Parts: sequence; C-alpha cells; structure tokens
Amino acid sequence: MATPQFIKKLSRNSAARAAASLLASLLVRLVWLTGRWRVIRAPGFEPYWNSTKPFILCFWHGRLMMLPCSWARAQPINILISGHPDGRFGADTITRLGIKTLAGSTSRGGFGALRNLVRMLKNGDCVGIAPDGPRGPRMRASMGAIALARLSGAPLVPLTYSCSRRRVINSWDRFVLAWPFSSGVIMWGDPLEVPGDADSAALETLRLELEERMNILTAEADRLCGHGPIDPAPKGAEAEGTEAVS
Repeated sequence: MATPQFIKKLSRNSAARAAASLLASLLVRLVWLTGRWRVIRAPGFEPYWNSTKPFILCFWHGRLMMLPCSWARAQPINILISGHPDGRFGADTITRLGIKTLAGSTSRGGFGALRNLVRMLKNGDCVGIAPDGPRGPRMRASMGAIALARLSGAPLVPLTYSCSRRRVINSWDRFVLAWPFSSGVIMWGDPLEVPGDADSAALETLRLELEERMNILTAEADRLCGHGPIDPAPKGAEAEGTEAVS
C-alpha cells in the first residue's frame, strides 16, 4: 500500500506538516503518560544499557511510534529517517520528542547515510534504523543494518513495543498506532555482533538472524499485550505497493 495521499500533501506544505507533527508528538506523549508501560531488557543488553558503549538500535518501521519514549538515556541517539513523504513527517514528529534524526537510507543508494552513521558510532553516539525501511518488505531485514554493524564494529540491538489498546494501520508496514490508557511493553533484545571480516555467506546468515530475533521479540511483545503476531511480508516480496494487503 502506498503512502497515504494526505501524508504526501503534508510533506509538501511545511506549515501543515509542522501542525500535524505537533499533534502527533502530543499524542505520543499522551499515550505514554496515560499508559502503564513495562520495560523488559534482555540480560545480554544490560551491560550496554548501563554503559556508554555505542550500539545500533533496530526497530521495524511499523513500531516507530513509541520509540522516542523508550530512550531514557543522556547519551545522544540519531534515528535514520527516509526522505520520503512519511519520513519527513515522522522526522518532524520525532524531533519534537527530543530525538535527533538523519535523512537517508542504508539500503537504497545510501552510501552517504551509511558513512555518516559509521562516523557517529565511532564518535560514541548510538544510532537507530528500521531494517525494513523505508518501503519494505515488512519485517524483512535489509543488508544495510548488517553492513553498518560490520563497518562500525557496533552491535545490533533489537527494540520493539506493543500495547493493549491500538489500531494496526492497513499500510505496507502494518503501522501500530497506540491509543491512550493502554497497558504496554517495550522490549530490548540481546545484541548481535557482526565481525569485520565476515564473508558474504556469514553476512547473509547474520541478516537472517537479525530478522528472526526482531520478529520473535515483536511477536512476544504482542502476546504479552493480548494480541496475535503480525506476519512479516512473504519471503521474496518486493517493496511497498507490490505485496498483497489484507
């Protein structure tokens, strides 16, 4: 399913986009403040959370909404957001919530973005990316995240959320829109290391491992909130607009 037309229109009108991103940021704050949220961190991630070691936060595109509220650290983080219409709107919203953003993509002609992310990680900052962004296939990891980890030496850390009161948007990413007064969970997975000397076969194995870990974590978050899992796009599916939408 393509980006909704109203989002595309917002991206072309700076005043409308500013107003909409303000409302969206207020909704995120309302959901967070009125909800009962539980944070679960995998044992292997605790040493990173309790230190200043940089890492690559990995989240599915459809689980972006509550990401800013999960970052309770003084250490800076930069979230990679695409330059597509929904990306510009999302970047404005996230910025209002105190998170830095960087425009670009690691999977579609994104050498410049990849280089900037590596530099940030080498300087000690954390970065965040959606391995299935900016256009899918849904919940299928691209090689961009693996390349970033190999070049920077920083581990990949899965992050997801779910909540009891929500609406799943009929978009390519099945965006999870959280409602106020929910009970919810934010889950951090174990870090995944990517050796700098890994060959192409090893990199593909690690890509599949990242994808599996993120999907298992997301399904568990949904289960804890009383929902069934959202299925990934079929294997071999193409980008947005080419897969079947239920």
